[in-house]
Amino acid sequence: MEGTVGEMIKARVEKYGDRTMMCALRDGAWQKISWNQFWSNARRLALGLLSLGIEHGDRVAIFSENSPEWQMVDVAALSIGALDVPLYATITPKQAEYIITDSGSRVVFVGSEKHLEKVLEVRDSLKSVLKIITMDNTKSEHPDVMTFDELMALGDSYANPEVFEQRMEAVKPDDLCSFVYTSGTTGNPKGVMLTHDNFLSNVKSVSGIVKVDDTDVCLSFLPLSHGLERMSGYYTSLYNGATIYHARSADTLLEDIGDVKPHFMVSVPRLYEKFHAGVLSNIEKESPFKQRVFRWAVRVGSKVSELKMNKKAIPPLTSMKYKLANKLVFSQIYKLMGGRLKFFVSGGAPLAKEIAEFFHALGILIIEGYGLTETSPVLTCNRPDDFRFGSVGKPIPGVEIKIAEDGEILAKGPNVMKGYYGREQETAEALADGWFHTGDIGRLDEDGFLYITDRKKDLIVTAGGKNVAPQNIENSLIVDRFIEQVCVIGDKRKFISALVVPNFEELETWAKEQGIDVSDRKKLVKDERVMDFYKKRIDETLKDFDRHERIQKFVLLPEEMTEESGLITPTLKIKRKEVDRIFQKEIEELYAG
Repeated sequence: MEGTVGEMIKARVEKYGDRTMMCALRDGAWQKISWNQFWSNARRLALGLLSLGIEHGDRVAIFSENSPEWQMVDVAALSIGALDVPLYATITPKQAEYIITDSGSRVVFVGSEKHLEKVLEVRDSLKSVLKIITMDNTKSEHPDVMTFDELMALGDSYANPEVFEQRMEAVKPDDLCSFVYTSGTTGNPKGVMLTHDNFLSNVKSVSGIVKVDDTDVCLSFLPLSHGLERMSGYYTSLYNGATIYHARSADTLLEDIGDVKPHFMVSVPRLYEKFHAGVLSNIEKESPFKQRVFRWAVRVGSKVSELKMNKKAIPPLTSMKYKLANKLVFSQIYKLMGGRLKFFVSGGAPLAKEIAEFFHALGILIIEGYGLTETSPVLTCNRPDDFRFGSVGKPIPGVEIKIAEDGEILAKGPNVMKGYYGREQETAEALADGWFHTGDIGRLDEDGFLYITDRKKDLIVTAGGKNVAPQNIENSLIVDRFIEQVCVIGDKRKFISALVVPNFEELETWAKEQGIDVSDRKKLVKDERVMDFYKKRIDETLKDFDRHERIQKFVLLPEEMTEESGLITPTLKIKRKEVDRIFQKEIEELYAG
């Protein structure tokens, strides 16, 4: 019986014992943690939580970067019937205060001194919190703070340790295991109530169609507070006995990939967009001959990719050309990815079709799927042997998808949430008529592949009554290596416009070659030559779009939109209402006259 997360992990511990379960870079070396060591620490933490008086159904918040300790706390809490509440490591004290208070968390685990400082800043408002535990063993004079080691020592002295097994046996598959707060592109985040069965049904379904071996290595990169990483990179890895390595940061990711040599990795499209831009930028620096060889290799790879996607045989001559292309070009890029990559996984936002096609031409498959926090999270995904670029794949086993009359995607399955915590009206609306209303617009093709058009609430209706899906335009533009970010504007306006953030590394290289001063980015983005350069690139990219979908005017922004500026969520989605508010002056100038 593996109906709960605790039971699933315990069964793998019994199977794999002293084998390496996960690794993290500590003091310059990869520290290995075995399945037995992990389980022992999780058990000690669970007994420590029992000592603090944590009961079945109590909430435990985790405010931390990714680490083995994060996962130990997760397993400890879930094994005794408590729920955990993951917080993105980058949120502000006020945002943390809202989630901790709304969830009624009794204990807060913090990953570092900076997270402790954020919680202590709002401590007086956290009425439900008993203790704050420092996962890196930071000490504090505050009476409510204790260290990770102190909590484990408290567990070691627990009078009746057999209670741990009793509590774990009492946990049922339909019990709640987590409140996962949506990243909140509009308004306060909502606490999505997910059960053990929600997560594990998703893990088992995906494991049946995307093969992961117990000899595989997963590089964990996305925050564990992100539903996709938690299900795919964490639970699915452990369910299949794979070893998890924790990446240090986005800045060191390529270095970590080279060290770890992963078999698979999960990310949002932004990572693959940056990889794509990096490859093209490096090729531009090569000699004309090498550039021609690269373009030839990509053409050959694209032909092979198309044949594979359509499940057709590869002609002998094409196969011979592909082997040569691989030897001359693709093998070098594959080596940068560690040399044993089976696939990447992409989710959380739409992946540009051109990027998926480009990487597959190079021999690297990006498996794109679709889902939401409310669906634990996967609803559909492409398979390694059954994929269609531009789509998000077919429904996974056990999930039903249908399209409502207005184009909204509706879903049903064992992975669909119980509801939003404390929000009965919003729960009733989301789960109306027994179907989860995703808020996304899409279509199913004749073979059952799902295509996402846009978010229902993001659809633009121009003053002329034309419907425009901004994500389609944005995804086309960010493939350009000179463009970092795009936000399309135009609701109730006469025409479509955009705020564009340049890729400044690429722009400044080009500008220097044109004799343009790059010392001041505010002046650089207003330079007529720069504006003309971007207009030509934007017009060329959107030339096949309908006239009402083409960008008529745009502003180049001198700074990237960041989470710190409040313009994107922790999952890298643009907060369109915040963009409208902060750049109101720039937007109005686009439509003046």
